[in-house]
Amino acid sequence: MKKKIIHTIKILSINIIVPLLFFSCGGGSDEGESLEIPNPEAAVLIFPENNTECNEGQIINDNQSSVVFKWSVAANTDIYEVNLRNLNTSAVSKVNATANETPITIDRGTPYAWFVVSKASGTQVTEKSVEFRFYNEGPGVSNYAPFPAEAISPIQGAIVDVADSITLEWTTSDIDNDINEYEILFGTDAENLVSQGTTNATNKSNISIVPDTIYYWQILTTDIYGNTSNSDIFQFRVKAI
Repeated sequence: MKKKIIHTIKILSINIIVPLLFFSCGGGSDEGESLEIPNPEAAVLIFPENNTECNEGQIINDNQSSVVFKWSVAANTDIYEVNLRNLNTSAVSKVNATANETPITIDRGTPYAWFVVSKASGTQVTEKSVEFRFYNEGPGVSNYAPFPAEAISPIQGAIVDVADSITLEWTTSDIDNDINEYEILFGTDAENLVSQGTTNATNKSNISIVPDTIYYWQILTTDIYGNTSNSDIFQFRVKAI
């Protein structure tokens, strides 16, 4: 009789423990659920201002100065990536900041373009601000070259419908507001573009094209003092018939 009683007690103990282990495992299943990370918002650029001369900053030498770049605080953002492009050389630099301003050493007497990318930890989603252009003040500069032209139509990398001709359109700006003319370079070889003449307008019509061809174009901007700037080389493709 004693053996039977002991055997029964062991069975009961197993029946009691198993349910406890089951509920213990089930209770922890929700703990690993991750919270949704909100997407960062775009910053609003403050300084240097768009299409202006930057005459603030600490002069380091005749060639460089340190300028404090400023923008608005962007919601849901942990890191701001400042993208800066030298418009004379097309060289790009990137600076990370955790606050909404940071000093950057740049060349004097040089045009730049800049924008800020907002980033957040835990998500790959980013948000880009608009792009500003400015001149960093240089020693003894009394007149500035125009900013390089930007393509409006066709936009960079566009695919256009079949046609016999096309109208090129661009935009640009100049601190001194003294642009004199634009020269249009065009062709199928980016290294050997052909001049299509000059104009005072910001467009050029009736440029001949053929189907299934890639074209390149560039705008040379000149002010009344002879200062010039070269745009990037833009590209578009005409659809095949």
